[in-house]
Amino acid sequence: MPDAQAWDAIRELNHKVSDLGQPFALTEDVRALLRDTAPDVAITAEEAAEALQSEASTAALLVEIARRIREGSHRLSRMLGELDRRQQTGDADGARQLLLDVLAVEVVPHYRDIIHTYLAALDEED
Repeated sequence: MPDAQAWDAIRELNHKVSDLGQPFALTEDVRALLRDTAPDVAITAEEAAEALQSEASTAALLVEIARRIREGSHRLSRMLGELDRRQQTGDADGARQLLLDVLAVEVVPHYRDIIHTYLAALDEED
């Protein structure tokens, strides 16, 4: 399970830089945060280390990590609402397909684990 405080720090830093236009300051704390959080969103240690070589590529890494967290979260939220609707109407096959479709595009391991949990629950119902 990812570190919720680290994900919050990523979101906050990205908001400051991307939305508020504050300058990106490459500090050792920022480097450590990004290096430690990259695997949470399926960015390899090698990819992260390469990105951490310059301020511009580190800023791009921040944006990518934040994007994966945000888009995965939104995708998961939409999926859960639709999953509930399909289950309420008795559409188990549609529910399973929805989960498989989202699983096919999701890269964040934590979100993938959640989807697998829902798939396992559907399998238990059969």
